[in-house]
Amino acid sequence: MKTFTFKAVILLFLLLFPIFVHAQIPKITFAPQWIPQAQFAGYYVAQEKGFYKEAGIEVEIVHPTANIQATALLSTGKADLISLFLITGMSAKNQGLDIVNIAQISQHSAILFVTKKSRGIDKLEKLDGKKIGIWKSGFDEVPKALMKQKNYNVEWVPILSTVNLFMMDGIDAMTVMSYNEYNNIINCGVNEDELNVFPVADYGYDVPEDGLYCLKSTYEKRRPELLKFFQATLKGWDYAAANKAIAIDMVIERMKQAHIPANRVHQEWMLDKVLEMIMISNRGAKRGELIESDFLKAAGILENSTKNKSKYTFAEFYKPLDK
Repeated sequence: MKTFTFKAVILLFLLLFPIFVHAQIPKITFAPQWIPQAQFAGYYVAQEKGFYKEAGIEVEIVHPTANIQATALLSTGKADLISLFLITGMSAKNQGLDIVNIAQISQHSAILFVTKKSRGIDKLEKLDGKKIGIWKSGFDEVPKALMKQKNYNVEWVPILSTVNLFMMDGIDAMTVMSYNEYNNIINCGVNEDELNVFPVADYGYDVPEDGLYCLKSTYEKRRPELLKFFQATLKGWDYAAANKAIAIDMVIERMKQAHIPANRVHQEWMLDKVLEMIMISNRGAKRGELIESDFLKAAGILENSTKNKSKYTFAEFYKPLDK
């Protein structure tokens, strides 16, 4: 009887041990700032290839919608970590969300104003008095700040991600991302030589975009886990850069699961452009680093556009994980 009982205990332990170990693995829920697409390929790769598990963490990836932004997921506890444009993160902090930047993945801005040459808008100043399509779901701070700084009186027309209004000449210009809507316009049959493009970076507004953000309390309590997430994510981006076809397969699958139309050629374009923003920096920043001059530039833009000065310092906003 004792032998049987001992064996039963051992068997029960062996059956329950994997469950116990799994329960001890820290879990991080991550929300990118938009719907599934190649902009977030590095995260999908890190999850699918097991880089997060190898680092000792379990990661769930959830996406916002056109009506629910990533900051809402963070503030309600539905996400532990999110990605945001730098200026969006700073704006959210200005509005009372106690977040910190723990890594600056992207080092450049991909925002463009685009016009058709047939409309005669071949200089930025010719946007004065025109109708400009702008994203209804956010990410509008930088384009609006540039127009305000130039004292251009423009009519902002809210749009989602469609380029239809631009194609039908319902607007004179449109804000686009170089890795996304710009290529959508080309795919609709407009040749690049039929377009005029005005990158905001050419006018002093090269504000870095995708960074990682969490609540300050999460940073203070879970810093080791967040560091593991960051390191595994960089590994995911490296793998995506070296194995683009595999990465795109993962992206397409995520899009299908979310019932989002998936165009492989467009997603390949997006991955290439996003990798340029992640892998290439002429700012002297190392990978994942937010430099103070970019913070100050973004703070100045926000102050000029909202008349509200940031009430926090660079050190209070940026919390690098490896220091």
